[in-house]
Amino acid sequence: MAEEAKYGIGEFAKRTGISVRTLHYYDELGLLVPEKNVSSGHRVYSEGDIRKLQKILSLKFLGYSLETIREMLEDTKFSLDLVDTLSLHLTGLQEEKERIEKSITAIERTIKLLKEEGEVDSLVLMSLISNIQTENIQKDWLQKHVSDEIVEVLFNKSEEDKLALDKEYIHLTKELKHLFGKPVDNPEVQSLVERYIHESFKFLGEEAMNILGEAKVDEEDIKEFEAMVPSPFTKEEEEWLNQAIEYLMMNSTMSSEEDN
Repeated sequence: MAEEAKYGIGEFAKRTGISVRTLHYYDELGLLVPEKNVSSGHRVYSEGDIRKLQKILSLKFLGYSLETIREMLEDTKFSLDLVDTLSLHLTGLQEEKERIEKSITAIERTIKLLKEEGEVDSLVLMSLISNIQTENIQKDWLQKHVSDEIVEVLFNKSEEDKLALDKEYIHLTKELKHLFGKPVDNPEVQSLVERYIHESFKFLGEEAMNILGEAKVDEEDIKEFEAMVPSPFTKEEEEWLNQAIEYLMMNSTMSSEEDN
């Protein structure tokens, strides 16, 4: 019977594609402990160590920690217990995949916006990015309070439509910030606020806006939803904008009453 081949650490590293540093680390952890040359004390690896290393790398690829792998190395067979742990790892990987896909979407859209706009207010940009990041949370919240049709209107938009909406959002917030400080009854302010509301209607559709307006939602739930996405405005700008909207609504109501 032929004697099993032996390898020094350099040769073993070259043969397996694993760095000497990693092999040292695995030895220290007790994961892959080679024989030691009696005279020199150098590490000596065997064909059995190659198979063991393949097992380590396979389990690592599946997402197991090195500590868990060390406990699993002596198992010659895997049972249904492995299915449970693999299912947990799969769930974790799927969540990580979703997070990465969200990050990619946010990065790609941010690059496009910055290329086209040249410069974007930091609060506005962070608001847009947070909106992408918390999209699923917002969707879950809305599904508890409004119909599925409204949720579909809000979230089933193409990437091109979303980019166009983001650009309009940037332009409107930029103009509002530029007018900040002017009296709320200023015609220019009122005209822009009216446009701001009109664009919101256009985004949702009038029917969806009416349904949202009639939806019975507790104040605490509304605060929860608002907290999901940071405002593109400072506290002072927010207060000023709310006053301008209230003034517009009050005048609209008075005009309607006079017409009647």
